[in-house]
Amino acid sequence: MKVRLTKILLLILLALSFSTQSQCAMCRAVLESEEGKGTAKGINDGILYLMAIPYLVVGGIGFYLFKIYQRKKEGIN
Repeated sequence: MKVRLTKILLLILLALSFSTQSQCAMCRAVLESEEGKGTAKGINDGILYLMAIPYLVVGGIGFYLFKIYQRKKEGIN
């Protein structure tokens, strides 16, 4: 059980480590015409931040429910 969970967590960490570009077509068109690329990087980071928060919340709730289930399964209150 622990080995399977470790493999799943390792796979998730590897998948999250890849760099991505997260701009919509309109944002990309506007920002590519700009000479400074600092704004484009800032918008990419903001989009990734907004995308990650719901996954972290749902993952946290899932982990909490998993812990509750494990305690009930072991008979610990």
